[in-house]
Amino acid sequence: MDFQKNIAYQFQEGDYLEKALTHSSFVKEKEQRCGKDNERLEFLGDAVFDVIISEALYKLLTSDSEGRLTKLRASVVCEKSLAKQARRLELGKFLRMGRGEENMGGRERDSILADAMEAVIAAIFLDGGFEAAKAFVLQTFQETIENAVSGKLSRDYKTELQELLQTNGDIRIHYRVDKQEGPDHDKTFYVSLFVEGKTLGNGVGKSKKEAEQNAARYALESRGDKCILKG
Repeated sequence: MDFQKNIAYQFQEGDYLEKALTHSSFVKEKEQRCGKDNERLEFLGDAVFDVIISEALYKLLTSDSEGRLTKLRASVVCEKSLAKQARRLELGKFLRMGRGEENMGGRERDSILADAMEAVIAAIFLDGGFEAAKAFVLQTFQETIENAVSGKLSRDYKTELQELLQTNGDIRIHYRVDKQEGPDHDKTFYVSLFVEGKTLGNGVGKSKKEAEQNAARYALESRGDKCILKG
């Protein structure tokens, strides 16, 4: 399979890779005529990926605090990061999925690509062991790790805003989805950010999380209600 060339790993047991590239929609359409989907592998891959990145950051940043290591890890193991590398490896075109999901743009959906990427990591782990999975992850995500360490990855505006606001104690922070537009496979979310009942920012995004990040970003960059931001 060409995908094995893309990831520079040759499977001894092809069933692992086949299952990793099988979306649940394919199984549902085929019913009993095919094997199971990649959801269990995704579960395992998430844990393996987390350990590998944690170890890499721990060894690379010998003087950093637990808090900083946690933030850096979160920026590497997130859906966006996984989906980006999945696209680079052309993972989407090798996925087995139902026609309905494919017609709704499933091969390019971040969540599906990220889940499949975690499943591939698990498949390599089961087929070749931890060191094989580690070699694949570190090679694939080398640039991502470097960008995280250097601060080039996307900032977590929600966390930054929360830490700033709660410097002097707990403050009520609430994100509200005002409306959603578009079909299920291409929605746009509009979110308002409230701090102690006052509107501090608004955000728009293709997911609820993205819209919330944009609302927090607006609050940080515009300084919103300066009295609240100063605590």
